[in-house]
Amino acid sequence: AAAMILLFAALMIVVMPAVQLQAASQAPEGLEPYSEQALRGRQTYISLGCVYCHSQQPRDPSIAPDGLRGWGRPSVPGDYAYDAPHQLGTMRTGPDLMNIGARQPSVDWHLTHLYNPRIVMPWSTMPAYPFLFEETDVVLNSDTQVKLPEEFSPGVFDVVAKPEALDLVQYLLELARSYLVDEIPI
Repeated sequence: AAAMILLFAALMIVVMPAVQLQAASQAPEGLEPYSEQALRGRQTYISLGCVYCHSQQPRDPSIAPDGLRGWGRPSVPGDYAYDAPHQLGTMRTGPDLMNIGARQPSVDWHLTHLYNPRIVMPWSTMPAYPFLFEETDVVLNSDTQVKLPEEFSPGVFDVVAKPEALDLVQYLLELARSYLVDEIPI
């Protein structure tokens, strides 16, 4: 009897959830794997600790007004099929980033925001990441120049994004989970 109880408990606690999660975490139609550039940007996202202030999990309307905030539909397990390790986050000092690529598809906006967040959001508490950029007096055709308002310009120099900044922006742009899903679990 004890062996049967142990077997039943193991099936209910270990095997059944594993089977359910495996089926639920399949990549949904419409979700593309990250590009190589976005994967490098994801590593930058992790190294900068962005996950400490940003979540990547819009919640159901019965729990929080994330949809009203413009953060997109609630997340589903399949949204994270290509994320290992997951970057769900635990705090929301900053906005949820799961759908930032759909909400803010501008490379220029993201570069300006990374260089100095208060240029685009005056009330932002996000730190600036000027080390992802360089100031130069020679801009080459291959450089991605950051378009700054005159009052934030570093004078005679231009600000150019380093590859790490461009990779991070690509990762953020690929966080666009706006495809339709059949059912949102409750």
